Amino acid sequence: MWIDIPPFVILFVGALLAAVTRGNLRKAVMLVTPVIGGLNLIGIEHGSRFEWEVMGNTLTLFRVDGLSLIFGYLFHLAAFIGNLFALHLGEEDRATTQHTSALLYAGSALGAVFAGDLITMFVFWELLAFTSVFLIWARDEERSYRSGFRYLIIHVLSGVILLSGALMLAHETGSIEFGHIGLEGGSLAGWLILISFGIKAAFPLAHNWLTDSYPEGTATGAVFLSAFTTKVAVYGLARGYAGTEMLIYIGAVMTAFPIFYAVIENDLRRVLGYSMINQIGFMVTGVGLGTALGVNGAVAHAFNDVIFKGLLFMTMGSVLHQTGRINGSDLGGLYKSMPWTAGFCIVGAASISAFPLFSGFVSKSMVMAAALEDGHTVVWLVLLFAAAGVFHHAGIKIPFFAFYGHDSGIRTTDPPKNMLFAMGLAAILCIVIGTFPEQTLYRILPFEGSYHPYDATHVLTQTQLLFFGALAFVGLQKFRIYPAELRSTNIDAEWGYRWVAPRVVQGVGAVVARVDRTVRGVVMGLVRGTIRLATREHAGQGMLARTWPTGSMVLWVAILLVTYLAFYLTP
Repeated sequence: MWIDIPPFVILFVGALLAAVTRGNLRKAVMLVTPVIGGLNLIGIEHGSRFEWEVMGNTLTLFRVDGLSLIFGYLFHLAAFIGNLFALHLGEEDRATTQHTSALLYAGSALGAVFAGDLITMFVFWELLAFTSVFLIWARDEERSYRSGFRYLIIHVLSGVILLSGALMLAHETGSIEFGHIGLEGGSLAGWLILISFGIKAAFPLAHNWLTDSYPEGTATGAVFLSAFTTKVAVYGLARGYAGTEMLIYIGAVMTAFPIFYAVIENDLRRVLGYSMINQIGFMVTGVGLGTALGVNGAVAHAFNDVIFKGLLFMTMGSVLHQTGRINGSDLGGLYKSMPWTAGFCIVGAASISAFPLFSGFVSKSMVMAAALEDGHTVVWLVLLFAAAGVFHHAGIKIPFFAFYGHDSGIRTTDPPKNMLFAMGLAAILCIVIGTFPEQTLYRILPFEGSYHPYDATHVLTQTQLLFFGALAFVGLQKFRIYPAELRSTNIDAEWGYRWVAPRVVQGVGAVVARVDRTVRGVVMGLVRGTIRLATREHAGQGMLARTWPTGSMVLWVAILLVTYLAFYLTP
């Protein structure tokens, strides 16, 4: 009976306990809950299901296979590391909100990846938005409130689109089971569900919710935000759209365009937001390829990305926590007073840049090899460019401008020990997975297949790429060509709904108001004229207000009768 408990239940119970406990007891709840959930998951066999009959429909709250299981392991691990990083938060209401929301958020992600039908998926899809937005609002600033509302609107819209597609698919097929959907036959339902997944996966032009909201989260909340929402979307794409060729090119675009924004961005957590879109692009490309190597590479990279991107968000969260600043123009020289944090940041940077012996190398190369094997040479070249680009904006820029570069004069200390332990655990995982991928990560991948990352070709190609990327950065810095860190706001596609759309609405509203005033004036003029005419004729000595003699009335009746008879009897 123990192993039949859906994983989200354990996290939700933990969230309830975190809301009503305090002090060391709450800290124990925060750490023990994901451990219990993870141990429960280890004991579950492939093929296990938990079904619930509702109004004649079978909802599958829990379905275990290789694809859902690896995301289940990942989300329990991410919840533990995130909770450890946030363990220092005090007893105030904002701390309770963050602790409770974090566990509910992680539980919602688990509910989504283990959902066996689209209706259950929709419920947890929406819960992801409602539970995570409090990690943005908990920062308690005007910018975070506004960003949180925009985040919520976009994600609720994504859920509405998902529900619409699910109902249409149920009407077409008679089933709500969540399996392969695809776009075969041009089904509108398939397109709607893909659009919903694409919004959460930060597809191009739908990506700005990520770079708008994640940098506005709390120092600890952004770590959780980076772990769950987009990875649930990647899971949804792998489950429903593996082998959809269009995703290959969408993913390739995602790997490339964020590089240009990240290079000129001043907010270092926003740089990480763009970097996240870049990394998700590799995953989307792998899913689009649809081969065992491609999908395994996408899933493996999602696993590694949660860890190394979480590590980078933790290092920047530590900088924000200790200094109150996060812009590259305000930082620099922090390695002197935050040496441990700087070291962990370098490990995260090496991992995301795919240095050999670090985790990014053993998963990113899988996607690139799959693209080359499938004959997508141009896509492979784009991925190669993107791999060099991420080294520039995340591998070099983040640690350089935060901890090295010019000395900002800030003197502080490394963050509390729990934050250091969380970063240390993530750093160790980056190195262990990167050094022993076949004994660790590859063993739990969903599809059969063999891949050996450490052959001469892969190592030499990646080493050359990193070497020349570093050389380019040094050259750009030396000749002062590299974009300076400026206190400015960069305009992205959000310009459309944050600047253009409000002004279009205001302009249309002004036109409608003018037309309304004109029509209202004409109508009211006619009404007032009618009233004046009626008043003139019916009031005082008006024609219709006079007293008419009875004889006159009889005469008029006779005239009307004769007129009627004349018309009636005329042949």
